[in-house]
Amino acid sequence: MNGPGTLDWTADVGQLVAQPVADALATWSGEVLAAPIDPGLADTAAFCDKYGVALEDSANCVVIAGRRGEVTRYAACVVLATTRLDVNNVVRRRLDARRASFAPMEDAVALTAMEYGGITPIGVPEPWPVLIDAAVLQRDVVVVGSGLRRSKIALAAAALATLPGAEVIEGLAG
Repeated sequence: MNGPGTLDWTADVGQLVAQPVADALATWSGEVLAAPIDPGLADTAAFCDKYGVALEDSANCVVIAGRRGEVTRYAACVVLATTRLDVNNVVRRRLDARRASFAPMEDAVALTAMEYGGITPIGVPEPWPVLIDAAVLQRDVVVVGSGLRRSKIALAAAALATLPGAEVIEGLAG
């Protein structure tokens, strides 16, 4: 597999990913590449522009908190950078929540042990569901966060469906 864009991709991902990601990758059977980036360019649009990665080959992972009464449920949601996550309908219903919203930054960072702006679906806490928009799996290779703002990872998009708790949902994003 070749990583997209002009990045210096390597299969030696160890120092380029957050610890929960490294732990999850220790049992991963698919190929994953990592590349260092300028942490100031971790946000998707700036990253894609600087490193020549097409927006449609870049996926965002966001942590959503769904609440019903005193119970809060979390999910990691993966959508292409060219789309918007349907938080208020699809995700809210999937989490059986009255209200769903982007998890506060402090909560997302503390719960995932990843850096904000680098959160990835690989290595999120179990038993969180990993909700993946079906359009993501239509790409050959997708670039996602590494758990750190200073790097990105690339992998076969279809491999995301093999993550623990993965659910592929048609129409998760629009």
